[in-house]
Amino acid sequence: MIKLTEKRFADYLRRQPETGMGYWIVTVYLKDGRVFPQVAVNSGIITRVRNFDNVPFVEADIDHLEVTHDKWNWHAEK
Repeated sequence: MIKLTEKRFADYLRRQPETGMGYWIVTVYLKDGRVFPQVAVNSGIITRVRNFDNVPFVEADIDHLEVTHDKWNWHAEK
């Protein structure tokens, strides 16, 4: 899990409608060009990245987020 501490992320998420109660599904764009779709952000904490057991990046790697609301059934995986 990664707590998003940069103000720009909090400001962006605050302006977006929630995907569900207290959470957003986002695409994460990293500074090195990698893209991670279907990332769950719950109360400002990245809690899940689809197809990964752990979050494969740190906050400093993130260029920007895009709220997509692209849900998946994470309870059915693994």
